[in-house]
Amino acid sequence: MKRWHTWVSTMVIAGMLTAGGSAAAAGFTDTHGHWAEPTISVMGQQGLLDGFPDGTFRPNETVTADQFVKIALLAYTDLYPNGERKWKSSFLGALSASNQSILQQDYRDFTFKPNTVGYWAKPYLDLATDLHFISKGQFADYKAALKREDVAEILYYLMKETEYLEDETYSLRAAARFGDLQSATARQQKFIGEALTKGIMEGYPNGYFGVGRYVTRAEALEIIARLQDKSKRLNVGSVGEGYVKVVPTKEGSYKKLIFPDERMLQAYEVMEAAGKLRGTNYDLEETTLRLFENAEAKNKALSGATAEARNSGEVSLWLDPQFATYGVTVRLQDGALARNTESIRKFTDFLFGYDADIFYRQFTAACTEASAKGVLETTTKQIGSFSVETRLEADGKTIVFSIIHT
Repeated sequence: MKRWHTWVSTMVIAGMLTAGGSAAAAGFTDTHGHWAEPTISVMGQQGLLDGFPDGTFRPNETVTADQFVKIALLAYTDLYPNGERKWKSSFLGALSASNQSILQQDYRDFTFKPNTVGYWAKPYLDLATDLHFISKGQFADYKAALKREDVAEILYYLMKETEYLEDETYSLRAAARFGDLQSATARQQKFIGEALTKGIMEGYPNGYFGVGRYVTRAEALEIIARLQDKSKRLNVGSVGEGYVKVVPTKEGSYKKLIFPDERMLQAYEVMEAAGKLRGTNYDLEETTLRLFENAEAKNKALSGATAEARNSGEVSLWLDPQFATYGVTVRLQDGALARNTESIRKFTDFLFGYDADIFYRQFTAACTEASAKGVLETTTKQIGSFSVETRLEADGKTIVFSIIHT
């Protein structure tokens, strides 16, 4: 039976874990026989931690935010025999282009060592902030001990930048089994759900997650081990996961989505293929495919200074897994339908099958009427096994077709 410590997967880490000397973990006077002794030894061999001047590691003391940030960064590096330390290639490959640029340009001379003058953790905190692993002012005091929900928050943003986020609805459902989850804020529950579903944190045998409980240095090392090596992550079991797809997000990272059925998962893949029919004049973010008139219009949208510019596009094909809804949104302008007919038909032909022509006649008739008159009555019609709502937005230029399987 697991001891209590194996349930406390939190991602922080060890005390005076200074620059990364390879003080032999086996030499610590207070780790022999400790449950985390093997992990402490391995981390020591990797040069990720040091103990205290008196020869102790103090595994049961609480870990602080600055200690955690430092060790989390070093966990993404390799230490070479000559003492040189470099980022792991897997870590660099997982980062967004903007974060790779930050490391290659702004931090090309990063030494991986603490300050010897001034606050020792400043180099690590500055880098973690610039990589969006933490935010400025996230902790009022970075020397304060971390609670489990604090660790979950750091994990959340680390995963967002280096892996992908889980489906939030699924993650919260997984976390809901813990009796003390409601004592965390809604924001903290999101972080806790992510850490749990990723298998990096887990609850206690008493059915509680441990909201408000402090994390020890030894516990932090166990979490870092799971962060480094996915094979060590906990199997949280199935919570009706369903059909899974990892999709790109607007921030340039990835997240996992759970689709309600195989049909919607297949529709997502058809939607991807529909975008490619427009060459490079498309953008896919999460469950929305936007189709653009040309490369100039696409670049304007992706770099737009306003929300209107960023959300622009001639046509959007979209899915809403939470409400089991499919959709087509058209911005009525010259040539929009002609340029995008093939993509629209590929998507809607898959959805409606034998009834695809019926939908497309209704679709083109609605677009024609709205373009000519600037008004359109909102209607809901049954086409095969789908209920199709047609609605013209207040701007008189945007028409939305919401498609719900009944």
